[in-house]
Amino acid sequence: MWSDMIGNTVGLIALALGWRRSIWTWPAQLLSGVILVAAYASAQLSGGVGKQLLVIGVALWGWRLWTRGTQRAQDGSIAIRFATWKERGVLLAGTAVGTLAVGALFTAVPSLSWNPWPDAYIFVGTLAAMVAQARGLVEFWFAWLLVDVVGVPLAFSSGLAFSGLVYVVYLALVLWGMRDWWLRSRAAASRPVMEGAPA
Repeated sequence: MWSDMIGNTVGLIALALGWRRSIWTWPAQLLSGVILVAAYASAQLSGGVGKQLLVIGVALWGWRLWTRGTQRAQDGSIAIRFATWKERGVLLAGTAVGTLAVGALFTAVPSLSWNPWPDAYIFVGTLAAMVAQARGLVEFWFAWLLVDVVGVPLAFSSGLAFSGLVYVVYLALVLWGMRDWWLRSRAAASRPVMEGAPA
């Protein structure tokens, strides 16, 4: 489907911009979400539609957060760091509880999803990843990695071949981006953080 292809291509661009810590990652994610709503709706994947609506909402929030943020690296981009143990605990607990709640909802109302638990996992995992990204946490890459593990087979089995292929590319970009953010966060710990305008 054209909507599937275009939406996921924009999504790849958004991921690359996120890797570069560019604020333009958020409008790109917003656009990708809008296009993919049509793709998932046509495939009757209510969980996918819900996920993309969630992407749109969190993209708006992340865009605002990065625009108003004051913590900048020396190159003017968003400063990144590892989450505290408390933040990790909140993300893991929220993801687990959210997945159980959404999975139970999808199971109770079969019309919402023909594959409730994978849909719920992707739905909530996407939220966790984007929240972590908005806060500049390296762990956002780990969250995307865990989403991809389920997203690849689900997309192929749902007939969204291009989405499946894009998820495979996502996986490569996630591993590369994870390494880059990891190294930068280590280097940033030894440098001062500047106050500055949005990147």
